[in-house]
Amino acid sequence: MNTKKEIIIGFLVGIIANTIGTLLYILLFSDLSIFETYEAAVAQGHVGSLLALGAILNLISFFGFLRIKRDHRARGVLMATILTAFLILYYKIF
Repeated sequence: MNTKKEIIIGFLVGIIANTIGTLLYILLFSDLSIFETYEAAVAQGHVGSLLALGAILNLISFFGFLRIKRDHRARGVLMATILTAFLILYYKIF
C-alpha cells in the first residue's frame, strides 16, 4: 500500500483514539455531561489535562501497530500524538 496512505490512516486512528479516550474519561470519571465538563475544564484551565488523559489510548494503538508490523501507521499515530502535545502546550500557555 502507499506509504502516505498508511501514515494518514495511522494519523486518523490516533485522532480518533484520542477523542474516544477523552470522552471515555469524561463519561467514567465526571458527574457532569460532556459539554458541562468541557466548559468547566475551559473555565479552570484543564483542557490540556483532558487531552493528555485521552492520549493514553494512543499508546495502545501505537504499540498495536508496531506489533502487527504496520510501522507507517504507527508513525501516523505518533504524529497525532505530537499534534496533541502541541495543543496541550497551546492550552497551557494561553
